[in-house]
Amino acid sequence: MFKKIFLAAAFVAAAFAANVGDINFGKTMKIDRNLSETAVKCVECHMEKTPGIIADWKNSRHAHVGVSCVDCHQVKADSPMKTVGNHQKLGVDISVLVSPKTCAKCHANEVEEFQQSGHARGAVQMFAKTAKGGSVELMEIYEGANHPDLKFAPGITGCVQCHGAVIRLDKNGRPLKEDWPNYGIGNAYPDGSVGNCKSCHSGHKFSITEARKPSACASCHLGPDHPNIEIYNNSMHGKIFNAEGDKWNWDSAPDAWDVPDYRAPTCATCHMSGIGKLKTTHNVSLRLKWNLWAPKSNLRTKGYETAAKVFAETGKVSVGNALAGHPQGVDAARGEMKQVCKSCHVTATVENFFAAGDAHVELYNFYITEAQKMLADLKEKKLLLDDEWSDEFQKVYYYMWHHQGRRMRMGALMGAPDYAHWHGVFEVQQDIRELRKIYKKRVENGKIEE
Repeated sequence: MFKKIFLAAAFVAAAFAANVGDINFGKTMKIDRNLSETAVKCVECHMEKTPGIIADWKNSRHAHVGVSCVDCHQVKADSPMKTVGNHQKLGVDISVLVSPKTCAKCHANEVEEFQQSGHARGAVQMFAKTAKGGSVELMEIYEGANHPDLKFAPGITGCVQCHGAVIRLDKNGRPLKEDWPNYGIGNAYPDGSVGNCKSCHSGHKFSITEARKPSACASCHLGPDHPNIEIYNNSMHGKIFNAEGDKWNWDSAPDAWDVPDYRAPTCATCHMSGIGKLKTTHNVSLRLKWNLWAPKSNLRTKGYETAAKVFAETGKVSVGNALAGHPQGVDAARGEMKQVCKSCHVTATVENFFAAGDAHVELYNFYITEAQKMLADLKEKKLLLDDEWSDEFQKVYYYMWHHQGRRMRMGALMGAPDYAHWHGVFEVQQDIRELRKIYKKRVENGKIEE
């Protein structure tokens, strides 16, 4: 039974720095949102225990329409996500985790689109390769020194925070320290669902404005291997955003956010937003022609991603489809991206830009094809070390595709000249020369250099 309830509660902040003395802040919150008695008790408790969470919720669209803690956290008694705790005294079962299955009750289309995206592969792909050469080996054996108590540290502080984890629970239904807390985009949950809406719309405010700004993507898409935020800042688009983005209109409704709300696109504009006749999508892979992160760039010809679907249906980890993209093929994908560009640019500009970008990707493929042939030949001749991170050829090869090669390709197709050139193709051509020297020496001598 619902009834109108008024609550008043005071938040008191602790003392600040000694130089400014004791400063106390009082704030009264009034709740008049037709919440259930159980929901009100949740708010009352958490106003004391976690006031920051309640402050975010109070300012969220969810709070404005009466969506409360229990609407998202309550689960059935037999749920694999159920958490054992004091909340059960209220007569409800909850989970400290909220999976995409819960979000889908109200946002079904967004969750379905997300499941078809590269984001949905984040964790299930990373943890699929547990054997030699996989991410788990790198994180735990090499970076974590295979230490029995500490080998999880590189993963949970680094990779998992972006990719997500295959989340495991203890006997009380609380996530293990090896998996949680994290904001990883591709979390795989015990209920079989995959994803993490709060990676972009941080909880418990879930702001659409926050998700539209480049900073939402920058927490993961940065650094030597995928410096997308640095690339964006190097581009003319980034220059315009950094000059005047604080004055743009960020809170238009989905499918209504379009020029002149902004003068230059952000990540969300190109990959997700409803531009002109395009519809908003949460499938960030939909408008992509190439796979730019793999050792060799191939066309995205395989339709939707499969990793999340396999996990949801079987509960098993799967590598999924790394060449997934538009269900109607690469021409449709590129066509939709061009529609975004044509909101501001004439057709000749758009066509010439992508012709140059595609040529740069193909140039990278020319270099990496030679490198892969040398790698395969050395492997066949048993002229590679088992420990790839101690093998100079394998290290240079890794940096060539994983760092320099990604910068070369992404810089070209995002309009960042310094990354396409100096951080990209210049270093790639240096790498191939180094690989040729190592290869020639090993084949001539029949042994690995000391």
